[in-house]
Amino acid sequence: MPAYDTVSQAVNELKERGYTLDFNLKSNSLECVGQKFNPNDFEITEFYRFEGNSDPGDEAVVYAIESKNGLKGVLVNAFGVYSEALSDEMIRKLNFQKN
Repeated sequence: MPAYDTVSQAVNELKERGYTLDFNLKSNSLECVGQKFNPNDFEITEFYRFEGNSDPGDEAVVYAIESKNGLKGVLVNAFGVYSEALSDEMIRKLNFQKN
């Protein structure tokens, strides 16, 4: 996987490679273009974690997401103190363990 210095670098490169949509995180699903995706409805194909040196607001993960119906996009999510309250199933999915 490529290495990126910033979140915006990762997002821009992923968009150039066809991950053009923006996914939004809900407690037990992702939403994109008016559709709702449960954890079984999408795969994480890549992810990049960014840790701020001094500001916890800089800590984020960029996910490349592909839904089972063919939508491709990105999800940017904070982690640590600013992370979302998520269902156990969604936490397992976003921990990204490739089989």
